[in-house]
Amino acid sequence: MATKRITMRKIREVLRLHFAAQLSVRKISASTKISVGGIQKLLTKARALSLSWPLPDELDDSVLASQFYPRADTRPSQRFEVPDWPAIRKELTGKGVTKNLLWEEYTQQYPNRCYSYSQFCDRYMTWLKKQKRSMRQVHKAGEKLFVDYAGQTMPIVCNATGEVKFAQIFVAVMGASNYTFCEATWSQSLPDWIGSHVRAFEFIGGIPDMVIPDNLRSGVSKACRYDPDVNPSYQQLAAHYGTVIVPARPRKPQDKAKAEVGVQIIERWILAKLRHQTFFSLAELNHCIKALLLEVNNKPFKQLSGTRQSWFESIDKPALAPMPKLAYQFTDIKHVKVNIDYHVQYDNHLYSVPHHLVGEKLELHAKDNLIEAYFKHKRITSHPRKYHPGMTTTSEHMPVKHEKHHKWSPGRLMNWAKDIGDDVLLWVKAQLAQKQHEEQAYRVCLGLLNLSRSYPADRLNNACAIANQYSLYRLKHIKDILSSNQDKLPRTQEEPSTLLPQSHENIRGPKSFH
Repeated sequence: MATKRITMRKIREVLRLHFAAQLSVRKISASTKISVGGIQKLLTKARALSLSWPLPDELDDSVLASQFYPRADTRPSQRFEVPDWPAIRKELTGKGVTKNLLWEEYTQQYPNRCYSYSQFCDRYMTWLKKQKRSMRQVHKAGEKLFVDYAGQTMPIVCNATGEVKFAQIFVAVMGASNYTFCEATWSQSLPDWIGSHVRAFEFIGGIPDMVIPDNLRSGVSKACRYDPDVNPSYQQLAAHYGTVIVPARPRKPQDKAKAEVGVQIIERWILAKLRHQTFFSLAELNHCIKALLLEVNNKPFKQLSGTRQSWFESIDKPALAPMPKLAYQFTDIKHVKVNIDYHVQYDNHLYSVPHHLVGEKLELHAKDNLIEAYFKHKRITSHPRKYHPGMTTTSEHMPVKHEKHHKWSPGRLMNWAKDIGDDVLLWVKAQLAQKQHEEQAYRVCLGLLNLSRSYPADRLNNACAIANQYSLYRLKHIKDILSSNQDKLPRTQEEPSTLLPQSHENIRGPKSFH
């Protein structure tokens, strides 16, 4: 760190008070407001130069400065040297860099033509206020990535049907350099939101300290000014990449000014240029966006030197954390309760879990090809994901002896069914016989028996009789019979053939066809 420069006037005063007035270092410090350490360094340098008081007439400020600060620019001038304010602002984006440090380096370079610290700060703030609104905030290098969706959408025409769909435009902007990424997706749903983040990280080639989203429902499940709830999948994305999600406060656009300006630039410099083109696929649209995005990031700033690309390469990129070896795979997180048959359901398919977890609440993580079950943040099992209705059961999950499960058994289910009616018992037996494991039929049997809470036993028994007659073994068939009151229709035990006449003048027998 550079040594703080002391003016020539104060150096002369320190030498006078020490050599002529014979004051102690602490008294000199109280008089000149220079630190004790600073005074000691000056006096050590003065002794090395064999200086005394009074100073020789030929030792003017320029010569004196060259002796105390040999590397400084000591050229005499009647005007102050104006700092390079854009360079100052760029330096301030670096971690640990302060205005005081930059002022000290400035005074080291121009000891006779420098502003005081207060003037330095005041003139810098005056210059800063004249810049664009997006440049007023000071963002540290590699610290923040602002993300949002543009209000404008892009139409895409289906080749086969001519139907027009509207693609959403995702925008991400680095805080310090304004380096911008954008792409089109079909929706603002959670999978598209997460996927756009993954591709944005790949585009910038690193991970920022923080991601600042708007309070979009996909990313923030509950908006709050002080303590917003971040979607579990979004939080998992942040944990995978080692970053932090800090949602902007509701109705506070200044918290995401970078994203607001970034969206405006994308709408003006990309979407407006594409307004007369017709796109027939999302890939075609993203191909054009990618080409124009390159122009945006290499377009020179109007009031600053360089481009978004050059600023990113020199400021943000060196400060970004490295990418993980594997990209994040979207995971849908769902809270489920383990049923009596020790299975949990996701997307119309049942997956088994250890039987001792019957009645417990689990966290289900669904990926493209894998289903994982977590209990108290510990993974307990996993299954290949199935995209069709059915049941996946692992034999290790089946119970041997367990209180929660074995309070239900085939015998108990059949006894309960028999109490309702013989036809109910036949229907339950058919269910138990159809399954590879009897436990797999428990859920549907319980569903049938629980209908006795809503319907009298005779109606439920009649409905099962109809279902048994026509081999209807889905629970929804029983419900349909009951809701349509088919079980109330009169039934006859006689065969249909006995109800028709066996001989009639209009009825011909086999002899008529010889």
